[in-house]
Amino acid sequence: MNPIPFDPKTTALVLIDLQHGNVGRPLAPYSGSAVVERCAKLAEKLREQGGTIVYVRVNVHELLHLPADAPLRAPGSPPPPAEASELVPEAGMQPSDVVVTKRQWGAFYGTDLEQQLRRRGIRTLMLGGIATNIGVESTARAAFDQGYELVFVEDAMTSISEDAHRFATQHIFPRMGYVRSTSDVLAALG
Repeated sequence: MNPIPFDPKTTALVLIDLQHGNVGRPLAPYSGSAVVERCAKLAEKLREQGGTIVYVRVNVHELLHLPADAPLRAPGSPPPPAEASELVPEAGMQPSDVVVTKRQWGAFYGTDLEQQLRRRGIRTLMLGGIATNIGVESTARAAFDQGYELVFVEDAMTSISEDAHRFATQHIFPRMGYVRSTSDVLAALG
C-alpha cells in the first residue's frame, strides 16, 4: 500500500453531515456513533498538526426535494425535528473549525467551501461522514474536478446500505485518491 503523501498544514479534514438527522439512522457497514467517534479522533489529531477541520451540515429544512423514483424523504412525510440539521456534540467541533451549511448533496455547490479552502492554501482533502455514496461522494467528485488531492477514510464514513458503501470505497474512490482506514491516517499523522 502506497504511503499517503500530504502535509497536514495544507490538508483539510472535511466531515460530511455528522448531524442528528443522520447519526441515529440505521447505517451500514458502520454505525453512526462509530463513524462520529473516528471522525472526532481524526479531527483532534489533524488539528494538533496544524490542519484545517471542516464540518459540513445539510439544512434538511431547506434541502431541495425534486421528484425521484426513490427520494430520501417520502412525499407527505412529516418535517424533520428542529435539531435534525445540527451537528452532534460528539463530533468534536471546536470554535476554530470551519462550518459549512449546504442545501444539496455536495458541499461545494452554493456554499463558500471552495473559498474557505483556497484562502487557507489547502491542497489535500481527507473525507469522512454520512452517507458515503451521497454527500461524501458528491463532495469528492466536485473536489476531484477542482484538482484537490483526496484521501478517503473508509471506516470514518458509512451509508444507508453496506453495498452502497462498498461500491463507492472499492470502485469509485480508488480512482480519485487514496482509500485508507482511520488507523492508517492516524499513523501517517504521527
